[in-house]
This record gives sequence, C-alpha cells and structure tokens, in this order.
Amino acid sequence: MSLFVNGAHINLQEMSFLKDILIGSEAHFVVLIVQSSSIFSELFGYTACRQLSQMLISILFFHVSEYILALFIHGKSSVTLKSLLISKHYLVAMVCSLIEYLIELYFFPGLKEYWWISNFGLALVVLGEIIRKLAIVTAGVAFTHLIKVYHEEKHQLVTHGIYRYVRHPGYNGFFIWSIGTQIMLCNPISTIAFAVVVWKFFSGRIPYEEFFLKQFFGSDYEDYMRKVPSGIPFVR
Repeated sequence: MSLFVNGAHINLQEMSFLKDILIGSEAHFVVLIVQSSSIFSELFGYTACRQLSQMLISILFFHVSEYILALFIHGKSSVTLKSLLISKHYLVAMVCSLIEYLIELYFFPGLKEYWWISNFGLALVVLGEIIRKLAIVTAGVAFTHLIKVYHEEKHQLVTHGIYRYVRHPGYNGFFIWSIGTQIMLCNPISTIAFAVVVWKFFSGRIPYEEFFLKQFFGSDYEDYMRKVPSGIPFVR
C-alpha cells in the first residue's frame, strides 16, 4: 500500500521497515549501554574503587607532603617543583603499573581479591611514609633531594633518631613505599619491576653519595658506615 502526501509517494511497507530498523537499532543501543554499564560496574566495583583510591591518596600524600616539608625546612627561595619528586621515568612506571592493574582486573579479577596481600601492601605504604618523613624531619636542613658535592656549613652528620638504625632512612622509606604501592594493587609484575628498578637506582646512588660524605666527615662517617646498615637490601 502507498500514499501520496503533498505530491510525494510514500510506501507504507517501506515506512514500516524503516520503523522496525529504527526501533531495533534503538533497542540494540540501549542493550549496549546496559551491558557496558554492567561491565563498568563490575570492573570498577568495591575492590577496584578501594584499591585505586588508596593508590591515588598514597601518591598525592607522598608528593605533596615532600613539597610542603621542603618549603618548611629550606624556605620558598630554595625549593622548586623538582621537590615534588615527579620525573618522566617515575610517571612511566606509574602508568605501566596502572595498565597492568586494569588488564589483570579485566581478565583475572580474582587476582585483586586477595585482601590480606592488598592490606599488607597498604601497611608497607604507611610504614615507608613514616620512615621517610622521620628521616626528613630528623635531618632538617641536612636533608636535600639533590646529592651535595660541596660541603656546606649547615650540612652536618646526622646519626641520632632514626639515623641510629639506618644510614639512609629516606631511601629505605621510599624503597618500602614504592614496593608497597604495587603489593597494595596486587600487581605481581610491577611489584617485581619496582623492586628491581628502585634497588638498582639506590645501589648506584648510595656509593656515589657516600663518596662525598666520606670527604666531608672523614673517619666519623667511616665509623658510622661500619656500625649502621644502609637501609637498602644487599647494599653495604
């Protein structure tokens, strides 16, 4: 059957066919949205929301507190954005850890449900923060983010407080904190990668830094080295 409307020929069967296609497409689109919402809800349910929130808070607190302490101890004129300790390599590492988390969350969601592992990682994050911040506060103006190659009057040898137990508590704290973030996310690959990369970084940095410390403080620092561990495993 067909009609003429304002001189135009309209086939009712074609209209019905187009209507069916439109309704069908609309229904399919709605189903697609519902399915996507379901997948999103499942993907970012309680587990993901809690773990990712903890990660975000941990990162924000670490970097903002570093910057604030640097401002408080060294003054605004001596502090730059570098005190946030955010480098290109650091950002790449964190993005890779997030990618691993999302991939594993999608394909192996059960891997993220080991709460005793995640909570252990959270405990390490808190412990690492405490150790590092104690190191900064105890050392005061002697604590700097850049290695000093020239001795300054304000640069004193600190051996009290947490430095009685660890020569480099700042490094020790970051080492624990960084690995803890990945254990908290139940990221097996990134946990190993972070441990290896951070260890390698500090295993090279500590001997370099201590070369100058021995120049600055002589036998006092050498005696201190013999008595107190570095704080990084297998680095004397």
